Amino acid sequence: MSDNVIKDLIDKYIELSFSVQRKAECLVKEQIGSDLTNDQHYTLRYIRKVGSCTSSELAEKFYVQKSAITAIISRLWEKGLIQRTRDENDRRVVYLTLTDKGNELFTQTEERVYNLVESFITQFDQAEITQFMKTYEKLNQILIDSKNSQVGE
Repeated sequence: MSDNVIKDLIDKYIELSFSVQRKAECLVKEQIGSDLTNDQHYTLRYIRKVGSCTSSELAEKFYVQKSAITAIISRLWEKGLIQRTRDENDRRVVYLTLTDKGNELFTQTEERVYNLVESFITQFDQAEITQFMKTYEKLNQILIDSKNSQVGE
């Protein structure tokens, strides 16, 4: 591939990536409503998926500083959506779980987000969806590998 073709592909990727990400974030935010930010929703989603986790685990999973997670966790706790439980053997470790209120709010918002994504994904045929997901998963793995190689440097 020539340098010009590569440059054009890079420009197109950056433009599309930015556009898709911003538009998707706005559409998801519309579905979540004013009760949560997108980051709070994704945090509830992760905790719901794993059942219980620590703020350090969240920071690592979301590739952010622990201070950013602490702010999100504090707001979710203030809203009564999560509970904090200290480890009996190591009081420095705090486990995060969803409260009944957190589970209920997550279920409501997740249903709206699910319906939104379903409205997009059903516009593709099965082969397109399968290929897109394989390509997107490959890109994700490349990004993870890139991040891990930077940490090792």
